[in-house]
Amino acid sequence: LDGIFNNSSQETFILLGFSSHPHVESILFVVILLAYLLTLLGNTTIILVSRLDPHLHTPMYYFLTHLSFLDLSFTTSSIPQLLYNLHGPDKTISFAGCALQLFLFQALGGVECLLLAAMAYDRLVAICKPLHYMVIMGPRLCLRLVLMVWGCGVANSLAMSPVTLLLPRCGHRHVDHYLCEMPALIRMACINTVPIEGAVFVLAVGIVLSPLLFILVSYGCIVRAVMQMRSASGKQKAFNTCGSHLTVVSLFYGNIIYMYMQPGNSSSQDQGKFLTLFYNIVTPLLNPLIYTLRNKEVKGALRRLTLANLKK
Repeated sequence: LDGIFNNSSQETFILLGFSSHPHVESILFVVILLAYLLTLLGNTTIILVSRLDPHLHTPMYYFLTHLSFLDLSFTTSSIPQLLYNLHGPDKTISFAGCALQLFLFQALGGVECLLLAAMAYDRLVAICKPLHYMVIMGPRLCLRLVLMVWGCGVANSLAMSPVTLLLPRCGHRHVDHYLCEMPALIRMACINTVPIEGAVFVLAVGIVLSPLLFILVSYGCIVRAVMQMRSASGKQKAFNTCGSHLTVVSLFYGNIIYMYMQPGNSSSQDQGKFLTLFYNIVTPLLNPLIYTLRNKEVKGALRRLTLANLKK
């Protein structure tokens, strides 16, 4: 990595972003700024509520706290730079800034895929083995799962980010995206990138499709267990808690699979930018709302904390 930065310390990239649609840049700036501020507020609230309310000190909310922190990091890795570029004529980003953005975007995206799988396992144990839930999902296992998730996500990014940055660009500096994303940087290369695209596809299978397959199998077992329940209220509670997670999975994975699991990046570049923007800002914005609106425990915790503050 030192060699990469030493050889490119003076290099800058130009993020074209949405400059081909100048009439919508000012509108996008306002909309994205508001969405970003709401994302910060919503996910910070989830983190604080989960940590401050003793009723939420359970494995489910432990993972939810990590998901909210991940969403905060995910959006902050690229949205401030996008807002800066939308607000003025300067569209440049330094090589170091581009490399950091690429690494964080790849790592955090991979971590989120795996974290959603860990959350599916938590729901599987809670519904299929409720009497042993707290024993199985003890603090040690939760910590191990989170460390494994972060380790695999970072390792995936460490494997692919330097390879992408080392591709010869023959002086090309214009990135046809609003961030330094892997497919956009690969398109800048002036060599045959088929082997690289193949490697990206293989890694995507491991870090995207494998967790998704585990989630689908887990929910197959969950549905079977729920259908065997005699209590209607038990079924409703199970579907409510699982419904929030499934909604988040659908939003996140739907965009990821459409964008990264197509060999040759068949989607149009403008379409790709808006899809990236969707899972970069809209999904992290909606996650706190999904878990808050569909979850009586979170709403109860918010109510208790609000009343406690009012009494002070």
